[in-house]
Amino acid sequence: MELMDKTINSYFDVWLGPRDPRVKGWLLLENYTPTFIFSVLYLLIVWLGPKYMRNKQPFSCRGILVIYNLGLTLLSLYMFYELVTGVVEGGYNFFCQDTHSGGEADMKIIRVLWWYYFSKLIEFMDTFFFILRKNNHQITVLHVYHHATMLNIWWFVMNWVPCGHSYFGATLNSFIHVLMYSYYGLSAVPAMRPYLWWKKYITQGQLIQFVLTIFQTSCGVVWPCAFPQGWLYFQISYMISLIILFTNFYIQTYNKKASSRRKEYQNGSTAIANGYTNSFSSLENNVKQRKQRKD
Repeated sequence: MELMDKTINSYFDVWLGPRDPRVKGWLLLENYTPTFIFSVLYLLIVWLGPKYMRNKQPFSCRGILVIYNLGLTLLSLYMFYELVTGVVEGGYNFFCQDTHSGGEADMKIIRVLWWYYFSKLIEFMDTFFFILRKNNHQITVLHVYHHATMLNIWWFVMNWVPCGHSYFGATLNSFIHVLMYSYYGLSAVPAMRPYLWWKKYITQGQLIQFVLTIFQTSCGVVWPCAFPQGWLYFQISYMISLIILFTNFYIQTYNKKASSRRKEYQNGSTAIANGYTNSFSSLENNVKQRKQRKD
């Protein structure tokens, strides 16, 4: 294992240059192997989990879902607050911020972004709960792609660009996750479901997040600083892939639902009209039959 880690690390050092020494020895960051193994295990569970559950009763998971989603809501709120205050303390430049000019605020950002990286491992549980509850329709290509890639991407970010311009997408995403996990936590309580109205707006917020991240990242390309340009181009490319997938999800989920509701309403109106007509005809027939009997 050590030999494999050394080989992989040497390749990364050649391709990407020296790592940021400030994260040396941090949990899960020293070597890529653990992150890779976690990702492979995640994909294996995504593949084998539904097969295992096929002939089993779904688990409720209601109690643990409330605790899990509440925990991620609080963690996301903590990360959002710490990132915003760290950016203000370090006087970060919105247009382009390098990784070594924020002073002590850079270390604050690095510590918070490690938790952001680690949260992507915790969020694998989103998929596992879908499997246990047999909600396999929610395990989409978008869902698996997003979860499997984020942990790996942030391992590289934490080793080479753990602060500076990297803060923006994580800050927006932490805010969106406050809304998202609070919604999921409350929706696990049946009595709360009628009062939850913001699910549709979470997806809209995610799309706005990706567009804003592309804009802010592009600023670093147009007005460059010491932040590595290659990371900026990769960030833009990844955000474009998410916009395409999330837009498709939004259309499939909400536009088709609205269309089907309109059809149901129209069919319902026809059924009511037909029912009224049929009842009226039946009434006429009964009256005629009574008259015939009297005659």
